[in-house]
Amino acid sequence: MIDRLPIPRGLRGYSLEWLRFDITAGLAVAAVAIPSAVAYPAIAGLPPEVGVYASILPLVGYALFGPSRKLVVGPDAATMTVLAAALASLPLDNPADRVTAAAALAIMVGVLCVLGSKLSLGVVASFLSRPILIGFICGISVSILVGQIGRLTGVRIESDGLVLPLIEIVRNANLIHWPSVIFAGAMLGLLVLSARFRSPIPGPLVVVIVAGVASALFDLEGRGMKVIGALPSTMPALAFPNVTGLPVKDLLLGAGAIWLVGVSSGLVAARSFGAKDRFEVDADRELAGLGAANIFSGLFSGFPVTVSDSRTAINISAGGRSQLSGLVAALALTTLLLYLNDALRLLPNPALGAILAFAALNLIDVPGLREIWRVSRMEFAFALISMWGAISLGVLSGVVIAIAGTLLHVLLKEMRPRDALLGRIPGRPGFYKLHRTENAAPLPGLVLFMIQGSVLFFNADHVRARFESIAGNAPPGTRWLVLDASAVAQIDSTAAAMLLNLRADLAAKGLKLAFAELHKEPRDILERAGFFEGPGASVVFEDLEDAVRALVEEQARHAKPEERNAQIL
Repeated sequence: MIDRLPIPRGLRGYSLEWLRFDITAGLAVAAVAIPSAVAYPAIAGLPPEVGVYASILPLVGYALFGPSRKLVVGPDAATMTVLAAALASLPLDNPADRVTAAAALAIMVGVLCVLGSKLSLGVVASFLSRPILIGFICGISVSILVGQIGRLTGVRIESDGLVLPLIEIVRNANLIHWPSVIFAGAMLGLLVLSARFRSPIPGPLVVVIVAGVASALFDLEGRGMKVIGALPSTMPALAFPNVTGLPVKDLLLGAGAIWLVGVSSGLVAARSFGAKDRFEVDADRELAGLGAANIFSGLFSGFPVTVSDSRTAINISAGGRSQLSGLVAALALTTLLLYLNDALRLLPNPALGAILAFAALNLIDVPGLREIWRVSRMEFAFALISMWGAISLGVLSGVVIAIAGTLLHVLLKEMRPRDALLGRIPGRPGFYKLHRTENAAPLPGLVLFMIQGSVLFFNADHVRARFESIAGNAPPGTRWLVLDASAVAQIDSTAAAMLLNLRADLAAKGLKLAFAELHKEPRDILERAGFFEGPGASVVFEDLEDAVRALVEEQARHAKPEERNAQIL
């Protein structure tokens, strides 16, 4: 059984020379994980220690079942925002219930990942198109920024959404704790400077150290600045979360939304790192690893996690060689929780707000939006729709809008498949599109027509209209309309019925319909629809050359004696 686990295979041939790199990388990952571990839970209204739990156990789960030597899992801002929306839809009475519900959602997401791996659903990473995913995450980023108003100002914000919290802070301007605002601004400036000057120590870690030291030296808590407070100095016990009384439907919907966004962004990140660092990413096996990470997280009071951009980047840059670096990071974070958590007690909330605000600002992919605008105005519009959905209608509604946007985008592209008339160039082999090649000419008596896309229920009327237009403009003496079906991947029953009616209408005009290079699946559909039976049965040719040769010979047999010497090719 143990031979089936990825980790023994990953450690076979392990060289002791790798050990120092894995230890160094693991400690670097742990250092980078501390700020997000204590800050990200605040997005979903969870206590800081839950972020530490979700930074330790998932590393163990992924090390046992994850396939990659380089990827590191952990909390993610986008996933946390979807989690926050999912928790908001549940009737939760106290913080303990939120922790329980978050753990249950983590287990459900993990089970969905495992099922997805078994069903080869790794393709879900491509389900949300890049423009829609960029727009959605930009919208989530704005939501995160608005959510930090309370931590940055020291004012308790009761409202949800985008506009209401802004109105509330304006109305309660007299309650703003200006030392918190100034301190948060200073920490945000420190983060910006660290990023601009490429500090070897990650900016969030610098902020945690500086803010903690400042809080201890100047008694910021005594001056009215809120701090995170004491963390438990024990590891959570293994337990299955009790969700009795919570609506199963809402839990499933929330888990599905977290799964879609977390897996999509996580696998996209994994493939990006794989391309940069030249290692293979198997999406289906990654789903198994993410499933194990989330189940481990949920069983130990954590929350849903995915591939972490920052932690993976640190692991790679520090020279991590294997999954041992993740285990080292888990051990370091466990040590912090058990023996050094008093050092985090005085960490000011404005510093956490600055870390989250900076992370949100970095998630707004302005260069990506510019590139989409340059490449495709239509896809840019879908990116804006996805962003608007996440900002205006809430994150869960934004997920639905993102999915609907993806489907609409695909449908719009497929509703009017490209087509072309084909002809010959004298003295040259092959067939050429008439609208692109000046010297190409149609063949006498034949119309060669190409459709570049599937013919399905939603575009069948458009395809019929194109056939009728081409038939109506065919020169006198045309007897055959040949469809080059090499680019037609699918034909459904609606399209088959349309083609049957079309064939009858063409026959009434003296035109016969034939096919060339018809793939097996659409051919089977047409065959079951009776397309190749009866007196008006259509002919299928292996390729266009065969079709032209056979039909030219057929025309020659029926031509008048004086026409038989004419050259049609």
